[in-house]
Amino acid sequence: MSNGIYLYGIFPPPGPQGLELEGLDKQPVQLQTIDGFAFLYSDAQQERYLASRKNLLGHEKVLEQAMQAGYRTLLPLQFGLIIESWEAVSQQLTSPYGDQLKKLFSRLEGQQEVSVKVFWTQDVELQMLLDENQDLREKRDRLEGKTLSMDQVVSIGQAIEQAIESRKQSIINAFRQQLNSFATEVVENDTLTESMIYNAAYLIPWEVEPEFSTQVEALDQFFHGRLKIRYNNLTAPYNFAQLN
Repeated sequence: MSNGIYLYGIFPPPGPQGLELEGLDKQPVQLQTIDGFAFLYSDAQQERYLASRKNLLGHEKVLEQAMQAGYRTLLPLQFGLIIESWEAVSQQLTSPYGDQLKKLFSRLEGQQEVSVKVFWTQDVELQMLLDENQDLREKRDRLEGKTLSMDQVVSIGQAIEQAIESRKQSIINAFRQQLNSFATEVVENDTLTESMIYNAAYLIPWEVEPEFSTQVEALDQFFHGRLKIRYNNLTAPYNFAQLN
């Protein structure tokens, strides 16, 4: 008994040709064209797929391999999308949203998504801040070993917090100044951990990626190993393929 059809992404017709891709549960990835849109899919072996690392990577791998094979314009579908029939796809997606999907294809033509995540170590930054800021350090040192009023505690805490925030913003601004001019569009996402200070996705022309990558490396060198930078230069364009 079939559990339905698992969908990976949508391509302009005719879609990826002659690719031998392995999808979730080691199922062969196939191609189906509906209403002038080419879908990559495999037969679902489960009623619902858990968002495990293995499954998420399996979903991403199908799209990335299609992109690497030259099928660069695609609308990635969210992980875990299972449909019962192609009629349902037509009724719920391609018929009502066909024009919007075509506009998204136009927007993404010749463009790729890359992402930059920036991490720092707050304790190290705090120590560097105190080393560089004599006034702040002296204020803190004067308070050590004393019985402090709440106002004094709050005052020094706020001063340090503001200085740390200013330090963070100066790093973020350096990334914006160096990278944003390469991008057709930029999306700044929420930071996901306490140590992550910047999380941005960029839509850039495919041909400028080598130069963009060089700028990321230059930023890494500029900050002398203070930061950990995660750069992903091949990712399906989730941030720029949203239906309104």
